[in-house]
Amino acid sequence: MSSLAQTELPRGAELEAMASGLLGSRVVAIEPQQRGGNNRLYRVTALDGVYALKFYPRQAADPRDRQGAEAGALRFLERYAVSSVPRLVAEDRRWGCSAFDWVEGQPVGQPGAADVDGALRFVAELQALAAFDDSARLPLASAATLSAAAFCTQIERRLARCREVAVNARIGELEEFLEHAFSPIYEQVVEWARARFAAEKLDFASELPLGRRTLSPSDFGFHNALRRPNGRLVFLDFEYFGWDDPVKMVADFLWHPGMELGPGLKSRFAASATAVFAPGDATFERRLNTLFPLYGLCWVLIVLNEFLPESWHRRSLAREGRTELDDGPDIAANTEPTVPVGPDLATVKRRQLARARKLVEVVGKTYEAGAVFD
Repeated sequence: MSSLAQTELPRGAELEAMASGLLGSRVVAIEPQQRGGNNRLYRVTALDGVYALKFYPRQAADPRDRQGAEAGALRFLERYAVSSVPRLVAEDRRWGCSAFDWVEGQPVGQPGAADVDGALRFVAELQALAAFDDSARLPLASAATLSAAAFCTQIERRLARCREVAVNARIGELEEFLEHAFSPIYEQVVEWARARFAAEKLDFASELPLGRRTLSPSDFGFHNALRRPNGRLVFLDFEYFGWDDPVKMVADFLWHPGMELGPGLKSRFAASATAVFAPGDATFERRLNTLFPLYGLCWVLIVLNEFLPESWHRRSLAREGRTELDDGPDIAANTEPTVPVGPDLATVKRRQLARARKLVEVVGKTYEAGAVFD
């Protein structure tokens, strides 16, 4: 776990001195690249090159060591010459920041078939690396789901938290959506999935054996990728990297709201991923087809994270350039974040609730049709 002793990120001359010491080279320019999200990012120009400097705000309510997880993942991938990820240069655990080689590139934008194939090559590379002995020392991915029953428990915890906020903060629209739109279809899909598992002679509660797990970035997709000038993709953000069910990695890739995959590309990814994982797991395709609607429902609740005070509080820390050692907002009381987040909070909530409604409709069609990816 990080040993942060500061509650404010370094600024000005202090930031320049810290970056120079970390890189071992005099810094000549520092440019902020990102405010908000879960982290704060700078482009740092030093005498010997250009680097990305990334700070990881922490919350007492979220003890995950995102900095350590990302550093461990990238060191492991560098050991096996994986070139489609950034290179870790140095870490400063005191300040909770890491330095990487700067990746020159642009957002992927509208992905095409070649991009999907590039993502699949990376998936296959991770699966191959899972066979090496030192991979056993890597942790579970954040929110890993190793059984269908455990995944349902995870969904139900998310649902309970959303309900708590809706009731205590008197958000009628959210409460109505959860009770009358989300809960009925969730109950139907769980019953359907249990019946399909039983018919296929699969155990809903059994953990996936080690030999059928894969290494997963956890937050994997084109939203966390850049396209280099030569057209090749670089995948970013390995804060949640570790062992997981490959069904989860594939389903999350397909359901992520930021993916915007065109016609045929979801089926292309699903079919090619099945070709990667099915040889070592005869249950992969059946489990993917059955659990796919449940992963969609989990994403409905993830979309609603904007209603959770702790989510906005974490983003506000990154926006204001602060680390975290206190408990943040009064989560038990479901108050709004104590750090100002701007006038758009209500607008964002309305937008996310509309997205959640639309996503529930898509899940319903997917479930009724039986795992249609496109």
